[in-house]
Amino acid sequence: MSYCVGIRLKSGMVLASDTRTNAGVDHISTFKKMFTFGAEGERVIFLLTAGNLATSQAVVNRLRRELRQDDRQHLGNIPSLSEAAEMVGRYATEVAYQTKQMATMVQEGGGFGSTFLLGGQIKGHGMRLYLIYNEGNSIYATRDTPFFQIGESKYGKPILDRAINYESNLDDAVRATLVSFDSTIRSNLSVGFPIDLMVYKADSLTLPAGRRITETDPYFYSIRSQWSQGLLAILRGFDTPPPDYMG
Repeated sequence: MSYCVGIRLKSGMVLASDTRTNAGVDHISTFKKMFTFGAEGERVIFLLTAGNLATSQAVVNRLRRELRQDDRQHLGNIPSLSEAAEMVGRYATEVAYQTKQMATMVQEGGGFGSTFLLGGQIKGHGMRLYLIYNEGNSIYATRDTPFFQIGESKYGKPILDRAINYESNLDDAVRATLVSFDSTIRSNLSVGFPIDLMVYKADSLTLPAGRRITETDPYFYSIRSQWSQGLLAILRGFDTPPPDYMG
């Protein structure tokens, strides 16, 4: 299982992914799930993956190979992010079905499918963030729905729902994202460190360096500690008297 978050705000984008994959408790590994494409001043594209690792790696490898083929459309020359999302979705379904086993696996409750978050900006266009489903179709983030999650999303969603809106600033979005990861990691062993984090400022068209966050990262440790202490303080600070059944 994975956990990835993409947030599109008025001021920019925050994207984060964990790096844990597991095939049972005896086989836990670390794999990168966030990838960047683009050229300074012209385009910045982020791709985050969750689901079947073989499928997502095959899609990313295909996207990279095609960057060297000037006679066809690829992420280096595609005119819009909507077309890029369509291309990623098409490749994902092609790779999954090429295994010739997907239908059987789905019936058994598994599958070769992967989901993706694709976001960024191409010169002359605004920022966009897309959620690309297993089936290859996609939706994009709006002012009313400024963030998407893929993978193990249920533990971190309530935090983002309460804390994030389109007008939020990037600092608050980073903090909310890290708290959502902390909650997810605490509740689900299939999501784990390190966390890859990217922060992109609107209209900069600059590829951010990004940051890999470990459990001992000072900033993450501070956020985790303050969040836990703050929750406990709020819980103890309720002035509503307990109901009768509490004794």
